[in-house]
Amino acid sequence: MEDEPTMVDTASRGGAAPAPATMKHDAPAPIDGNEAPVVDVAALGRQLLGTWADTRLLARERAGRPEFQRIEGQGMAEHRERVLSQLHLLVDSGAIQKAFPKSLGGEDDHGGNIAAFEELVLADPSLQIKSGVQWGLFGAAVLHLGTTPHHEKWLPGIMNLDVPGAFAMTETGHGSDVASIGTTATYDPDTEEFVIHTPFRGAWKDYLGNAALHGIAAVVFAQLVTKGVNHGVHAFYVPIRDEQGAFLPGIGGEDDGLKGGLNGIDNGRLHFTDVRIPRENLLNRYGDVAADGTYSSPIASPGRRFFTMLGTLVQGRVSLDGAATIASAMGLAIAITYGTQRRQFNAASETDEEVLLDYQRHQRRLLPRLATTYAQYFAHDEFLVKFDAVFSGAADTDDDRQDLETIAAALKPLSTWHALDTLQEAREACGGAGFLAANRIVGLRQDLDVYVTFEGDNNVLLQLVAKRLLTDFSKQFAKADAGVMARYVVSQAADRAYHGTGLRRLAQTIADFGSTARSVHELRDEETQRELLTDRVEDMVTEIAGRLRESRKLSKADAAALFNRNQNELIEAARAHAELLQWEAFTRGLARTEDPGTKQVLTWVRDLFGLGLIEKHLSWYLIHGRLSPQRAQAVTAYIDRLIERLRPYALDLVDAFGFAPEHLRAAVASGAEQERQDEARAYYAAHRAAGTLPKPEKSVKSKR
Repeated sequence: MEDEPTMVDTASRGGAAPAPATMKHDAPAPIDGNEAPVVDVAALGRQLLGTWADTRLLARERAGRPEFQRIEGQGMAEHRERVLSQLHLLVDSGAIQKAFPKSLGGEDDHGGNIAAFEELVLADPSLQIKSGVQWGLFGAAVLHLGTTPHHEKWLPGIMNLDVPGAFAMTETGHGSDVASIGTTATYDPDTEEFVIHTPFRGAWKDYLGNAALHGIAAVVFAQLVTKGVNHGVHAFYVPIRDEQGAFLPGIGGEDDGLKGGLNGIDNGRLHFTDVRIPRENLLNRYGDVAADGTYSSPIASPGRRFFTMLGTLVQGRVSLDGAATIASAMGLAIAITYGTQRRQFNAASETDEEVLLDYQRHQRRLLPRLATTYAQYFAHDEFLVKFDAVFSGAADTDDDRQDLETIAAALKPLSTWHALDTLQEAREACGGAGFLAANRIVGLRQDLDVYVTFEGDNNVLLQLVAKRLLTDFSKQFAKADAGVMARYVVSQAADRAYHGTGLRRLAQTIADFGSTARSVHELRDEETQRELLTDRVEDMVTEIAGRLRESRKLSKADAAALFNRNQNELIEAARAHAELLQWEAFTRGLARTEDPGTKQVLTWVRDLFGLGLIEKHLSWYLIHGRLSPQRAQAVTAYIDRLIERLRPYALDLVDAFGFAPEHLRAAVASGAEQERQDEARAYYAAHRAAGTLPKPEKSVKSKR
């Protein structure tokens, strides 16, 4: 196997951390006549904590304290005030300094800040998101888009929560298309002020945390107009309320009211009517206006300037990827624990009912999703290290930033969609108990619902990834004629350079997968899985690029129509690319696993994830001749075998997530179900022994 550069360096930081709490389970039964491997749950748990293990454990301890936790069933008004008070507790406990400059009492620890922030989802997703609005969006915009005078003037109040703030980017009429927002900031050289104005209803800033009640300032994104020229979207610091909580002159707004989730956050709308702010309130790191109205920027290209400004705010997508992964793990920990205790229907015994997780269908529902969650843990840690390298300045070239933006746009959609799917399946797998608010799953799903459109709609983000793949592909073939392209497609040439996005680089020949001579042994081979997953991505991009190659010769309308006809396949190609990133990160994590028993079980989990991706896309592999029908059947057969092998390790694998009872806070995962089942079984066993059980009607009739 060829050595490949990793996405990022995942060397351990911060010294050794104590292992998460684990539970003891019965030893697994032998498999295939061999001694069954044993999982070192503590070591695996440490590995899943990732690069910032100490930071995560400290944040997890905080999330386990009642004063930070959600009160189920609390009304919206009370929930909002509770979450605001919890933000003050975070300040008092020294939990928010990591991302801010050392000159202001911070720690300049960008990766550690996100790692700690993600763990708040264990306490209450509303707390996680509201703190993200305050310090990860509002504060981060001042930090990354402003300059030293802005930092010194405004960051201390933002950090200590004297100035709760809103991040006013999204508009009612424009969400993902930030470049087209309608709010304007027109410079008046006579007074050296910007005039902030929302010219129509669709330009109202909407869905903003802290806007309905608590915010007294906002970072407002608007089209900067000076000397009659629109220089595009820039950010401005705008006070919005006075000390009594009333809107300042020219500013108005509304409360978004009750939402489908996250009701501990006071989301609202803002609008501006000729609101004047000083010239110095322009956050001017990437664009400035002189007193006479002259515009200047260190980035000449308006497009590159826009994407650079937005790229500095990528941490929202980073944290959503991590928080969604933790939420998926929570749902699975609850459902799998319950599934090993709850009994239903007699199958293999005349007296004992079967535990739910012993049914193949129940395993099929939960264990593949567990494998995907493991893949996301490994991918997210590498993603977070890449983020830290960029924001610490260790690897902060333009290419590094573009790579980070592409990774964010690739991984956040998969993890947030997976969270909704997993939490719904976990809810159903727990039956009626899963529908009770006290068992957490329904509340988590409601709160995470909006994650799929937070910080960019998932489909739009994947389209950005697809465009990046096409751009890199076109660079390779910029001067190629049709004959070169055709030979490339036919030969499936090695070294597909469009994958040189900093995410992965390949130099390998894709084998012929149409042969039916391949065996199940080859399906579980690491290289075979890599080639199958890679081949799909590369072939999809190659095919789409060929269709779009002539678009540059078409009119704008015809080119847009051509692109639109291929949009769905573009997004599917980007999703396949993101899935490949997750598989490769999992494989690198597996290579770092030292304990033999743990490595064997983790290999089965990785194989379940990889082959699960192939099974999900079997129609593509069959249509494109990469797998024969017989080989496709072998994929599903081996997945069933893997799931059966992993059944004895299900509890070990969820215990490795390290969640204590105070994190899950779900009665069905507390051992109460096991007590009920033991009581019932003991009751019937005692009556059978005493001969006092009533006779079944069937047995009486059969003797007549």
